[in-house]
Amino acid sequence: MKRIPVEASRKYDVLVGYGILENAGGYCREVIEPCKALIITDSNVEPLYSDTVTASLLNSGYSVFHYVFTAGERSKNIHTLTAILEFAAENRFTRTDIFVALGGGVTGDIAGLAAALYQRGIRYVQVPTTFLAAIDSSVGGKTAINLIAGKNLAGAFWQPSLVICDCDTFKTLPDSVFADGTAEAIKYGMITELPLFEQFEHGSISRDLDNIVTSCVNIKRRLVSRDEYDRGARQLLNFGHTIGHAIEKLSGYSISHGNAISIGMVMMSRAAEQMSMTREPCSKRLSRALERHGLETECPYKAGELLEAVLGDKKRSGDEITLVIPTRPGKCRLHTVPTGDIERILELGLKRGDE
Repeated sequence: MKRIPVEASRKYDVLVGYGILENAGGYCREVIEPCKALIITDSNVEPLYSDTVTASLLNSGYSVFHYVFTAGERSKNIHTLTAILEFAAENRFTRTDIFVALGGGVTGDIAGLAAALYQRGIRYVQVPTTFLAAIDSSVGGKTAINLIAGKNLAGAFWQPSLVICDCDTFKTLPDSVFADGTAEAIKYGMITELPLFEQFEHGSISRDLDNIVTSCVNIKRRLVSRDEYDRGARQLLNFGHTIGHAIEKLSGYSISHGNAISIGMVMMSRAAEQMSMTREPCSKRLSRALERHGLETECPYKAGELLEAVLGDKKRSGDEITLVIPTRPGKCRLHTVPTGDIERILELGLKRGDE
């Protein structure tokens, strides 16, 4: 098992290994005395892992409660959030107790926000069960729900007390869900670590998942320690996300996060090349790497359709928006542009290199 320390407003460890879910209670007890624990999970994950985590918490002296919501991005809303808060209040949870987010990114985001809000802040533990959540949403303290106007528009920064990542949970993922995590892992390689990108471009990853998770978490850990509240270097993690979130919204979330981000990264790479902002071409290499792992790279929407959703993105500041521009595989930079330039950038991103 690997233990990765995260330096933020709350210091905590990310545990990465195989078969560690059965000792979740013991790991929790290392940092939090036995108390009430509310396991928050969804209808897909509950029958798979809830019993294991419950038994481990009980054996470690915790009193365990459960809240299960309907699986899917559409549950990441104010109604689910309110229901969790009401459940905690009805069962007399206090700030000495904990929430346990057991599941993928939707669960981690909404449970984390509930923890940030309940009695102005209660401790919580992230137990990601998807590749995507393990390398992305479970680390760094970003919590959120979606609003009708767009994705992740209501949220808070609230760091977990512990992250427990058992890579064995990835074995139960459908290929399409695993691919969502692959998109984010390729993103990490693109923004700062060429060897990681090349592993997805050319190599096999199935036998190296714990090391890949560790590499991605270490990249995010470094950026979070420099910029916890997302005002500078941490924004590099948004590569592909401004366009990707717009695609998700326009599709009614029928296009998955990973596929939307995949398309967004390719579009931004194409636009950067056509605006002579890259040191070397990267969009074709990026497309091949993504497609190799079953991800979409072509956008089904026109620039005008994307524009309104992009302008509603939370990364917009006044009449400007900060984009992440690839200069080459393994290196990206931040570039702020006037919102009036966005439609043209989208149009360039929709053009293939051979057009």
